[in-house]
Order: sequence, then C-alpha cells, then structure tokens
Amino acid sequence: MVAYIVKDGRIVVLRHADLAWDETGLQVPAGTVKPGELPEHAVLREASEETGLGGLRIVQYLGTGEYDMRPYADATHARHYFHLTTDSKDLPERWEAHEDNDGVGERIRFELYWVPLEKAHVIGAGQGAFLGRVVDDSAAT
Repeated sequence: MVAYIVKDGRIVVLRHADLAWDETGLQVPAGTVKPGELPEHAVLREASEETGLGGLRIVQYLGTGEYDMRPYADATHARHYFHLTTDSKDLPERWEAHEDNDGVGERIRFELYWVPLEKAHVIGAGQGAFLGRVVDDSAAT
C-alpha cells in the first residue's frame, strides 16, 4: 500500500538515508499488508512507522493499481493507494525517522520532508500513480 500524507497543500516525501546512492528515488511511505491485516490498517501502521508522525487518519481510499518492478525485480506489485492527513499541529519541515522492520534485519533510516503537492511528480517507483486523485480530492474540499 501507498500513503499520500497531505497537509496544507504539501505531501510528505522520503528518501532512504543510508544507501550509497539514491537507488530508491524519492518516495512516499509505503509497505506491505501483513497476513490477516486490512489495507486501511496497514497504511496507517506503515505511515506511522516510516514517518514517526502522530494523528494520522485516512481521508480517502484512492484505488488499486499494479506496478511492474522490472528490471529491478521480476515481480508485479498490487498496490492500494490512500490519501491520508495528520491532525498534529506542530509538524517539522524536515526530520529523520527509523523503521525497525519488526526486528528482522537492520533498521532503515529515512530522511523526510514536505514538498508542494503540485511538485510531487518527482515521486519515483510508480508511487505517484494516483496523485491526480489527491489533487481532485483537495479541489473538492
């Protein structure tokens, strides 16, 4: 699943801070649905784990799409896309968060910051596929 966390016309983006080069590109919080877990629970869990932000809530389910991982991996990912926001008031402009991967393997360090929603086309790995629906949501509210 993929989380678009939007507040005041800006979206949270992240990069993997400890990679020798930026092989993953600029991303948004995303992850997997655990067995028996509902996608709406998974998106809130993953977004919280990867950002450290509190007060997260789902604004809207945006849909499901597929992403072909080749040539990186011979796999196709089915992804659930969600528009989220946070009710937190004191939000940092830039910060660091760590995900512990449920204690399996090394912790992942993320650098996070906000970018204007209209500049979010820079999000990589197919994660930006449903951004137009967030823009549509924002215009409607």
